[in-house]
Amino acid sequence: MRVLNYPEFDRLEVRDLDVVPPRPDEVSVKVDACGLCGSELETFKNHSPRRQPPLVMGHEFCGVIAEVGAEVRGWKKGARVVSNSLVPCGRCVRCERGDTHLCAQRQIFGMHRPGAFAEFVNVPARCLIPWPENLPAEAAALAEPLANGIHVVNLTRHLPATTALVLGAGPIGLFCQQALQVLRGSRVFVADLSPERLAIAKKLGAAGVINPREQDAAKVILAATGGEGADLVVDAVGASATKKTSLEALRPGGVTVWIGLHENTVTLDSYNITLPEKQVLGTYAAKIEELSQALELMASGKVDALSWVQRFPLEDGVTAFNRMLAAKGADIKAVICP
Repeated sequence: MRVLNYPEFDRLEVRDLDVVPPRPDEVSVKVDACGLCGSELETFKNHSPRRQPPLVMGHEFCGVIAEVGAEVRGWKKGARVVSNSLVPCGRCVRCERGDTHLCAQRQIFGMHRPGAFAEFVNVPARCLIPWPENLPAEAAALAEPLANGIHVVNLTRHLPATTALVLGAGPIGLFCQQALQVLRGSRVFVADLSPERLAIAKKLGAAGVINPREQDAAKVILAATGGEGADLVVDAVGASATKKTSLEALRPGGVTVWIGLHENTVTLDSYNITLPEKQVLGTYAAKIEELSQALELMASGKVDALSWVQRFPLEDGVTAFNRMLAAKGADIKAVICP
């Protein structure tokens, strides 16, 4: 089968690899589409130890079942499916309390096991959900990043979210924006350094867009809320500066959710958390039921996962990586289609 291979640091190649038969509890999925995630771009650019070559990456995918393992029940050859990005063990204390996405033994496709930048990938049957008939492959493959946005919404349902600020108009930021608009009815402002990305955020329904080169994002939000601040701020960048901005733009008693992973360390004024009783939440991945909800939102037309996404054949996978790494103009999200 043809794959986009990551054989060593600083190199990608399209090559042939042998097809591995599925294990008894797995199915072999013929991949229709696989999204290129920012975490994979970061891996390649910064030699991340989380994904060690040689490796086939890719964890946002959909396809058709080509072969069914001997112990699999409920799935048949030819079924259209979307996969979770991770494989939980189902037995640890985290899985038993319902936090399967935080499983201590979780395996992530394209990290701990072969990924879906390939013609075929083996998937444990418990990770699959149906792919709606009316949803194009390029959208179905993006159920996982949209589910990240839905997970942010679900983490913050204990507080009002009348006004929200999303820092970063990359794929995760744009999906968080849409999830907040659709599921919470929030008035969402979006901040980014790219005019092209801000134009897309505006097209997707942002109440206002902010370029930090021209305006101070926190000051804009304070002005728009009578000096109070946003109820909810999502940092989809994860830089030291954006983490600080997320707190500066937040109202007393509000919540900021950190989903971006650009930088690991930050120096903060902790009094600005304690005295105004602000909440800081981390968020990681999503639960499989949130993946199902993501598919429903896209299939119903409530979330746009097509107009701002670009499709690349597998043979152009290296080009897709290079284009998204350069991040020029409207090059925001690539979907690789074997």
